[in-house]
Amino acid sequence: MIIDEQAEFRSLLMHHITSHWPDAIISAYDPSVAGHLPDEFSGAGNDLILLGNCHGEDRDGIDALKRFVGKDRFPPVVYFGAEKDRRAVRELAPDAHFNRDDISHDALIVRLSDVLLSRRLVASTDSLFVGDMRTGIHPLIKGYRFIRKLGATAHSGVYLAERESTHLMVVLKVLRQMAQQGDSIGAFDRFLQEYETIGDITHPNIVTIYDLGVADDHAHIAMEYLEGGDLRHQIDEGIREEDALEYLRQIASALSAVHEQGVLHRDLKPGNIMLRKDGSIALIDFGLAKRARLESEITDKGEIFGTPYYMSPEQGHGSAVDERSDIYSLGVIFYEMLTGEKPYKADTAMGIIYQHGQAPIPLRSTRC
Repeated sequence: MIIDEQAEFRSLLMHHITSHWPDAIISAYDPSVAGHLPDEFSGAGNDLILLGNCHGEDRDGIDALKRFVGKDRFPPVVYFGAEKDRRAVRELAPDAHFNRDDISHDALIVRLSDVLLSRRLVASTDSLFVGDMRTGIHPLIKGYRFIRKLGATAHSGVYLAERESTHLMVVLKVLRQMAQQGDSIGAFDRFLQEYETIGDITHPNIVTIYDLGVADDHAHIAMEYLEGGDLRHQIDEGIREEDALEYLRQIASALSAVHEQGVLHRDLKPGNIMLRKDGSIALIDFGLAKRARLESEITDKGEIFGTPYYMSPEQGHGSAVDERSDIYSLGVIFYEMLTGEKPYKADTAMGIIYQHGQAPIPLRSTRC
């Protein structure tokens, strides 16, 4: 349950949670509209209470927090407040707390998982096949030789490996399977969806998928290793105008193929655009992709997906999206390739989302 008066903040938390726990059932409560929850509110039926510090003019977050913490049989409370409240929050000792204007997705998910684990609401991590950011365990998958870990979340790991039969370097994306965890089926389905989405499409500017494997303790996808790095690095180094145009052409071609299959990428950003050794572009990470016909089911819940810097206004506000949202994201990336700057900046994710919908279209500046 998410309690806060700001709709965009509630949507942002929904995005973080559903990106990791796709089957999570989330109720959102606006105390400035529905009224403050009564003191006898027990939180029954909720695994977590995510409590923001915005409750209207007549009650602050600390007062709301006091009413909830320490209550017998009350669900874990995670508080999102301001830096100035840090001392008071520590004294009240919620199960976890964050600065609402500085939320890291990975840090949030790991901390929420710890809170749930402490209340015995998720399985123990002792038997994880794939380590999260804190464990360092790497996969032993038959037919592949482990080289190094490329990255990890609390849900999956990404590794560089060599296929022993052909000596081909590949990237292994591995989902850890956890017995008795409520979201494991949904996470597995989402993992398979990424394979099926890319596997249906053959295009020179979309990452190649080689293999899908499923075992008792893991599932993995073997995909093309793109050794040229991501577009973010290229932008930081500086991109010539003619190269930016060529990158734009290749990304647009990939999106066209994706959209022809009725798929929306929904998380287009420089970090999801990779370069091969020959300089060609390949689109990766379809973990948030959805068939367009399913989009109404998502937006009915008011969820948002993607990265705020690159999201279209409708995507940022959890409204219905179509192919134009991906094209908007590509336009933002093209602007950044040409200028080295993002078109909209703010101190918070909500501020960026607001600017995409309300701020004037920026004029192109040139690099120094």
